[in-house]
Amino acid sequence: QVQLVQSGGGLVQPGGSLRLSCAASGSTSLIDSMGWYRQTPGKPRELVAAITRTGGTNYFPTVKGRFTISRDNAKNMLYLQMNSLQPEDTAVYYCNSQGPGGYYEYWGQGTQVTVSS
Repeated sequence: QVQLVQSGGGLVQPGGSLRLSCAASGSTSLIDSMGWYRQTPGKPRELVAAITRTGGTNYFPTVKGRFTISRDNAKNMLYLQMNSLQPEDTAVYYCNSQGPGGYYEYWGQGTQVTVSS
């Protein structure tokens, strides 16, 4: 099994920055790709950013250039650096990991990010 424990998040002013962290433990050899999703009430979860085990990345268009996803495989850590935050970024953010071909999928507990003046 894989456990994902998130930290970070909180309340920030528009234009501010936050960094989310996700620590993986357990059978981390099962992990291939990882990503950050976010969810607001009444909407399905959307993929914000994803990263492969070898470091390839993909971003949702509205966050590209503002957010940076990274991982440290040796430390089993995943990060999301969020800059120039806007009110529309307000959501619960979830860490996600998948095995090859999505054979396994695990989720973090979620953390609230609120951007408001």
